[in-house]
Amino acid sequence: MGLFKENAVFDIVGDSLSKFVNRVSTHGCFNNNNFNNNNGSVSMNLHEYQGKQLFAEYGLPVSKGIAADTPKEAVAAADMIGGDKWVVKAQVHAGGRGKAGGVKLVSSKDEIKAFAEKWLGQNLVTYQTDENGQPVSKILVESCTDIDQELYLGAVVDRSTRRIVFMASTEGGVEIEKVAAETPEKILKAVIDPLAGAQPYQGRELAFKLGLQGDQIKQFTKIFLGLAQLFQENDLALLEINPLVITSENNLHCLDAKVVIDSNAMYRQPKLKAFHDPSQEDPREAHAAQWELNYVALDGNIGCMVNGAGLAMGTMDIVKLHGGAPANFLDVGGGATKERVSEAFKIILSDDSVKAVLVNIFGGIVRCDLIADGIIGAVKEVGVEVPVVVRLEGNNADLGAKKLADSGLDIIAASSLTEAAEQVVKAAEDK
Repeated sequence: MGLFKENAVFDIVGDSLSKFVNRVSTHGCFNNNNFNNNNGSVSMNLHEYQGKQLFAEYGLPVSKGIAADTPKEAVAAADMIGGDKWVVKAQVHAGGRGKAGGVKLVSSKDEIKAFAEKWLGQNLVTYQTDENGQPVSKILVESCTDIDQELYLGAVVDRSTRRIVFMASTEGGVEIEKVAAETPEKILKAVIDPLAGAQPYQGRELAFKLGLQGDQIKQFTKIFLGLAQLFQENDLALLEINPLVITSENNLHCLDAKVVIDSNAMYRQPKLKAFHDPSQEDPREAHAAQWELNYVALDGNIGCMVNGAGLAMGTMDIVKLHGGAPANFLDVGGGATKERVSEAFKIILSDDSVKAVLVNIFGGIVRCDLIADGIIGAVKEVGVEVPVVVRLEGNNADLGAKKLADSGLDIIAASSLTEAAEQVVKAAEDK
């Protein structure tokens, strides 16, 4: 069990249901790109209790809470925290836990035990997970507090300006992307200059616009500056507090902690490596990461292997346009080798829902004949039983096509992307 700092009082009473975001729109709010930040970069999500441990280290007001591994530990945690009411929360890397029954306000040890027995070792399914959900291995037990108002505070790297952008709103405790879409004027922002860093006046300005008064302004500014320091020193990709609340005692308190770390900077964050929880990852995505492949599992039945994120997005679009449904996003990258292509093929085919595979390669940096070697090797090794449609263009495309034709394998060649999409959709339907 891990106990937060003793001077951390209060807790989270609600669950953050918003998905965080990666870039700033023309309205000054964040668009909801992939929550796992798979649009060109790699990220590592933290559990809420881990994020709050970081918050506490930076002097931010978080709940007195304990993460428990067993029902017995959960009950003991309540004894250590004290009080007569607690919030118990299943720890998974997904929002929507409250609506799925993964967050509960309890007033007895029996309720805590029952909650832990229900969820530990089980999968929690929310609107942000697939139909299988994510496994629960820890329960966070926290103390309660009275809430007068819920606010929102988050930060993210805006790639278009290469700046950290803070976002705040009076509409806390709800889906922030809904607020951004329906009432963008309620989204406030502060852009951090990378040379000057976050400034106290920026925190005060946000506090004024949020309607805070007196000592609340000082508290908000301290939280703002602490989060900015935490963000920069730990190489975060994003963070979110939803809700940031005003208590009945007029104090500000962080009732949630959503933290994502840029995995590209993990080499200089050795302490944070211990926070990694592979149980929350799709096994195929974890395998792909080992081979430096950008793979995201989807819900369709057509496997896609492409080189380049832009071409991959276009390939999925045209598959959808012709009535198909992609089973994955898989970018083998510009430095694809025979071995990596072979592994990519194995990863795609490990998904039982795949009824056909589309390989769409443009040979700019990568050679199409090497891609062909990888396809042939993978098909022979894995024993492919689904149709494979291949479209090769560019560097050594003719040689690659000849290798595929001479392989004797049942591979469908396509001369254009439209033809490839039509062929693979038909093949998946006929399977």
